[in-house]
Amino acid sequence: MSSAAPLSIFLASEQETARFGEWLAARLRPGDTLLLEGQIGAGKTHLARSLIRARLGRMEDVPSPTFTLVQTYDAGDTEIWHADLYRLSHPDEVTELGLEAAFDTAICLIEWPDRLGSLAPPGAMRLQLSQEGEGRRLLVSGGRADLRAAIMQDWPADA
Repeated sequence: MSSAAPLSIFLASEQETARFGEWLAARLRPGDTLLLEGQIGAGKTHLARSLIRARLGRMEDVPSPTFTLVQTYDAGDTEIWHADLYRLSHPDEVTELGLEAAFDTAICLIEWPDRLGSLAPPGAMRLQLSQEGEGRRLLVSGGRADLRAAIMQDWPADA
């Protein structure tokens, strides 16, 4: 991941968080992985759900994969893998889910990525969400340089 300082973006509402997910959906490509970090209730699943629905181009039931661990979606040009690793206790369990292969060919959205251990893809983009008043603070680091540049251009950073 990039050693540059994280971008800090304030998302003032759930709607703005959804808008960011929709914006991001149009710019992701097969092989992109987003590591979604934050406490329970920080907005990880809400962001992922908005992104998935936008990429699919239709309203779809997008349940949290907390108990199934992984949900996959056919987005036409690629698959989307949405994983919630909260219930895993060891990185070896990630291998059993097939995530390592998906990192190369699909768009992967990973909640609780600390459970990946050393299996986290080196080029993944880290999105750290935290509650701030009625909104969310989003810290963005790593990922493709062109995607980070687009975020900087379209989503003004703040302190």
